[in-house]
Amino acid sequence: MEKPVTDWPLPAGVQQLRVNNGNGLTMHCLIAGTPGNPCLLLLHGFPELSFSWRHQLTALARAGYYVIAPDQRGYGQTRPATHSYNDSIEPFQFSNLTADLTALLDVLGIAEVRCVIGHDFGSPVAAWTLLSRPERFQALVMMSAPFAGPPSGEHASPRTAGQGKRLSDLTPPRQHYQRYFCTAEANSDMWQVASGVDNFLSDYFYAKSGDWPGNRPKPLASASADMLAQIPDYYIMPADQTMPEVVARIRSEAAQPVAMPWLSEEALEVYAESFTRTSFQGGLNWYRAAADPALRAWQVGFSGRRIERPACFIAGDRDWGPYQSPGALQRMEEVCTRFSGTHLVAGAGHWVMQEAPDAVNELLQQFLAGID
Repeated sequence: MEKPVTDWPLPAGVQQLRVNNGNGLTMHCLIAGTPGNPCLLLLHGFPELSFSWRHQLTALARAGYYVIAPDQRGYGQTRPATHSYNDSIEPFQFSNLTADLTALLDVLGIAEVRCVIGHDFGSPVAAWTLLSRPERFQALVMMSAPFAGPPSGEHASPRTAGQGKRLSDLTPPRQHYQRYFCTAEANSDMWQVASGVDNFLSDYFYAKSGDWPGNRPKPLASASADMLAQIPDYYIMPADQTMPEVVARIRSEAAQPVAMPWLSEEALEVYAESFTRTSFQGGLNWYRAAADPALRAWQVGFSGRRIERPACFIAGDRDWGPYQSPGALQRMEEVCTRFSGTHLVAGAGHWVMQEAPDAVNELLQQFLAGID
C-alpha cells in the first residue's frame, strides 16, 4: 500500500491509499472509520470519482462504519490511469468490475461487507457484486439507476429498443446517450472540447441536477422511440450534436444563471483535473462493454437469480435516471426479494448524494440501522 499525493479537499478523517488489488490495478481509495467496524463499500458512476462520496465518508464513519470508496477501473488515481479506444473492453465488463472489488477487499483483509452502495453506473456494479458473491455482501443500496435483474438471452435496452420506429427515425433524428458514449468520437468530443473540460463538466453536472428547471421526470409507458423522446436531450440526444453541445445549450437556455451550491469551484477542480489528466475513455469503456453482446454471457448465467439480501433505492425526485429505462423500477422491486422501498429526495437531481448529502446520509443510516 502507498499513500497517493493529491490536493483533494477532503473532510478531516478521510485517508487516501493506493492498493494493488492483484487483478491488474493499483486502486486509489478513500477510507474513513475504524478498521474492524462493519464495512461499507461505496461505488461511484460516470463521470464521478471516489471524491463524489466525500459527504458520506465521515458521516457514515461517525455512525460506526468502516467506509471504503475506490476510484474504480478507468477512473481517477487508480492505475493504469489512462485508456484508449483501442484497448480491449473485456476488462471493463461487469464480471471483472466485480472482481476488482472482491480482490480489493481480499487485500484489505475484509471478508464481509455490511452494505455495498452504488450510484449511477456504480449501482448495477453494486448489484452484480452482491448477486455474484452474496456470501460476502449483506445488503445493497442502489442510487439513481435501478437494477432490472439479470438478462435472459436477448436482452433489449433503450439503445436498441423500438419495435417499429427507431430514435433515428424521429424528426429530428435522435440517439441514446449510451450509444453515443460507445462511439470512437465521444471521448475526444468531451476531452478536447474547446471550452475546456472544466466548463463541460460544469454544464453536464448542471443539466442533470435539480438546479435545471427542465428536469421534471415522470414514468414512461414504454420504451418506444416516441416515449423516449420525452426524456431530456442529455439522455436522448439530437443525433447531430455532441454531449458538450447538448449540455452547453441547456445551460445557456436557462432563464437565468443558476449557481450550484452543492458543487464548489474547489470540488469542480478535482473533477476537471482528474478527467483532464486521464480523459473519459476509461469510463466510456464501461458503456462499450455493457453494450457488447459477446460480453453478456456471464450475466445471462444468472438468469432468474434474485437478490435475496435487504435492498433499497435512493434518487432525487428531479432525476430522470430512474425512468430512462421504462419498467426498470418495477422489475427492480421484483428482483429484490427483501426490497424496503424507493426513496425520492425532494429537489435533488441525478447527483443526489452530492446535492442533498444530509438527506441521503439520513436515509442510508436508517436503512443500515434496519439491517443491523
